[in-house]
Amino acid sequence: MKQYLLSVITPSGGSPPPPEVLGPIMQNVAALDRELKDAGAWVFSGGLSHPTTATVLRPSGDEILATDGPFTEGKEYLGGFSIVRAPDLDAALEWGRRLARATTLPIEVRPFED
Repeated sequence: MKQYLLSVITPSGGSPPPPEVLGPIMQNVAALDRELKDAGAWVFSGGLSHPTTATVLRPSGDEILATDGPFTEGKEYLGGFSIVRAPDLDAALEWGRRLARATTLPIEVRPFED
């Protein structure tokens, strides 16, 4: 089976939802993770810290330069992801739809290279 990356696209500039909103979202995500595991489709998933916590490592001649912050500034950032096994793109898209419903955020579905 092929593996797919389901990227959770998070808007920049806002603050996280309040606990009364975020709590049910996280419960929905946990329930979807259980369904993925029960279906044998779950490979790995995780949420990411805010982009300001990132360090970018960039080759420069023989050295590697380290800079704080995200690689690029944008209106959106990668807030989390799931890696799933699916027989085809249609099945991966269905998992992506379910993740979009659970998170209330856009999801990018992308296959891994063979």
